[in-house]
Amino acid sequence: MKKLIILSAALLTLTVSSCKKFLEIEPTGKVIPTTAEDFRSLMTSAYANFPKHKALLALRTDELTLDEYSQDFQTVGDIYTWQDANPDGLTAPFPYAQFYKTIFFTNQVIADIDNKVGVTAVASQIKAEAYILRAYSHFELLNLYAKPYDKATAATDRGVPLATTIDIEQKFPLATIEGVYTQIFSDLAAGEQLLNVDKWDSGTNYRFGKTATQALYARIYEFRGEWDKALTAAQGVLQTNSALEDLNVTGSLLPNNYLSKENIMSMEDVMDSRTSNASFISAHLLGIYNQTDDLRFSKYFSKSGSEYVSIKGNSNALKITFRNAEMYLIVAEAALHTNNKDLALERLLALKAKRLKPAYYQTEASRISALSPEDLMKEILAEREREFAIEGHRWYDLRRYGQPEIKHTVSGKDYLLLKNDPRYTVKFPREALANNPELK
Repeated sequence: MKKLIILSAALLTLTVSSCKKFLEIEPTGKVIPTTAEDFRSLMTSAYANFPKHKALLALRTDELTLDEYSQDFQTVGDIYTWQDANPDGLTAPFPYAQFYKTIFFTNQVIADIDNKVGVTAVASQIKAEAYILRAYSHFELLNLYAKPYDKATAATDRGVPLATTIDIEQKFPLATIEGVYTQIFSDLAAGEQLLNVDKWDSGTNYRFGKTATQALYARIYEFRGEWDKALTAAQGVLQTNSALEDLNVTGSLLPNNYLSKENIMSMEDVMDSRTSNASFISAHLLGIYNQTDDLRFSKYFSKSGSEYVSIKGNSNALKITFRNAEMYLIVAEAALHTNNKDLALERLLALKAKRLKPAYYQTEASRISALSPEDLMKEILAEREREFAIEGHRWYDLRRYGQPEIKHTVSGKDYLLLKNDPRYTVKFPREALANNPELK
């Protein structure tokens, strides 16, 4: 096979340039892919370059406390204290250009694969994945750098630049939130028409297939508060496979393991060594578990001196994007929003049965079954917090529900993220702001 050398770090530079260009892409030394194998390699690079931003987002939540003696303290300290306006020069930036690098890969596949390879089943699947990964990249950009979705204002609220071509002279305008979603749904629809793989086998399950695409739909509709659609999408995923890891069974895997029976897709590093080395599990997060009878506690966390650390990340085996437990809880949340309390209870308790010791489960089932709809919703959201600890969900859930006040303490000084604080939306990185005034 012709060696594919497109878009390595040395071959692709993504920058945000003058006010005339929102993005400028300058590939050099490019070798054009011509075979299906070349384009698959291009998509592999697209997946591999997807950012590790959720590890940084975890520092902004109530899941972690900062280790002030860590060698990584300076790179994450300002993130932990929400010092976004004037961060230390050593502070790790949230990814921006890297998202557009992934998008660049997908754009090239979409633009060229039909002409170079022809319309075959293999080529169609690769092109489908390109559309869907481009949609997911824009979705993540939107939830980092734009305010939470509000149907009443989304048509005018600032979103993020849309990049759908590889023309280096093309301007990539800053779209509204609804405008970005319009493109996301367009890409998903285009991808769906071409998909011919239901779900990839373990080892290649970092790729989008039909099931993962439906899981993405479910999450998007959840974030938009379109509960009927979220319910339909999540139920559809579970009709394909509703298995859950039973933590009562000896030898059960971590639910976010790529080999887990509940795995849907394993692309993202939701935790990295830098964040892990600089933090411990917060007292808040530890306190929401029954530490004896909720089996997730010993499965998710381990003791490190007098503190606890996460077992759930920093391993290729523990990359995660979608898994069945998320679909259970989307069904529960959406069903309750659509006045189907019985279904909400059914899915919530089905998940808990696999996570709690049997006697405790019976106690919990009796308690939860008697809850009012309002209190049941609180329980569903609390279960999301317990189930998805350190998996990249918490920041987004805080944004979706109430944007509560959070306090972090460093060296005896308290820092507050206020209720409905504008800092619930991450600022564009300093370099992007300096080069593109329209992002300010």
